Amino acid sequence: MQLHFPIRSDKLSMSVQVSSHVAHQQSAFQTIDIYETLVFGRVLFLDGHVQLAELDEHAYHESLVQIPLLNMEAPRRALVIGGGDGGVLRELVRDPRLTEIHMVEIDQAVIDVCREHLPGLSDGAFDSDRVSLFVEDAFPFVKNLTEPYDLIVMDSTDVYEEEDGGLSEQLWTPDFYRDLHRLLAPNGFLVTQADNLLFCPYSLEGVLGTFGSVFAKTGHYQAIVPSFGGWSGYAWASHGATMSPAMPASDRTFRYLNETTYALAFQPLPFRVG
Repeated sequence: MQLHFPIRSDKLSMSVQVSSHVAHQQSAFQTIDIYETLVFGRVLFLDGHVQLAELDEHAYHESLVQIPLLNMEAPRRALVIGGGDGGVLRELVRDPRLTEIHMVEIDQAVIDVCREHLPGLSDGAFDSDRVSLFVEDAFPFVKNLTEPYDLIVMDSTDVYEEEDGGLSEQLWTPDFYRDLHRLLAPNGFLVTQADNLLFCPYSLEGVLGTFGSVFAKTGHYQAIVPSFGGWSGYAWASHGATMSPAMPASDRTFRYLNETTYALAFQPLPFRVG
């Protein structure tokens, strides 16, 4: 069986051979599917869009979480918005400096399906005594928070291009970002995924535009994630903190990140579409 899924609407897609359909569930919010593939291993789809693959999810999650953490001296509190598959949570739990990790995810079904069929993603992180899980809508949730976070990670779905070429609406609003601005510690970072920087540059442009209207400092970087069409983009914001283009010293080791892949994250892409 061949499975086709979009990288950029009907303009670019990927095809992969599937050996089995591992899980299918329609939740109150979305359709959840996990397929066993011959080249990517198990792959998670939400509403027909790829979210992660066993082959390269560590590149996505390490870059999203560990790059900002490597640029922080003493992070203690972290907030995850989305990320029900548990990959972000796993990376946060790996850092012993973090003593309190909150996660708000609207869809319990994503958590349950991934814990059953992709247990290595969270690798026990949901059971950590440093983790507090809140299954609810993030919008009212953040409005009721008062204590600051050193790191806020948004692991949300992409902003997809409509079939007619128009852009879909941004998932997050300026009002939501203003709440995150209030909750971000003085030396902290807010970071979010920003789709494929090469084939879907509109996602990064939209996020940085909104970030820039609220935060003093913004920036972006990327990672190599083959199942996402080659690249995964990330945007960050802060009250003034910046990220180093060279990998900061650390006594921790990673599967994807090293001095070379870290430096590559901050290099301009050597391609241009259109």
